[in-house]
Amino acid sequence: MNIIHFSGRHRFLDSNTRKKIRLLLKTIAKTKGQKIIHLNYVFLRDDELLEINIEHLNHNTYTDIITFDLSDAGSNGIEGEIYISKDRVKENSVLHNSNETHEMIRVISHGLLHLLGYKDKKPSDAIVMRTEEEVCLSLWDNI
Repeated sequence: MNIIHFSGRHRFLDSNTRKKIRLLLKTIAKTKGQKIIHLNYVFLRDDELLEINIEHLNHNTYTDIITFDLSDAGSNGIEGEIYISKDRVKENSVLHNSNETHEMIRVISHGLLHLLGYKDKKPSDAIVMRTEEEVCLSLWDNI
């Protein structure tokens, strides 16, 4: 099927950028031996993502991303919903002295990496995740 959908407050992504992101995500999945069946990226404000964080994860903290794996056990592909706070991405780009587009691509890739099995709770896992994010940003820069 290979559907990658953008919804919510996504109007900042023009059609060419959406096409480039779709190509990036397909490339990432392919390099990991996976294929995307269906991904829905939902762009929200901080307060909207906080509500989801409280309701579904019992975390009363702001976050830049929440990823829900909707893949069936044993399926041959990736399915998921990925919620992103545009406010957090913007703030993180300032904190990390990064441009906002690169920070957005980092977060978009981060969600897919979670669906591919990468974790980031333990320090050793976080190092691997950051390395993979950098690989994704390099791919983005070359698409």
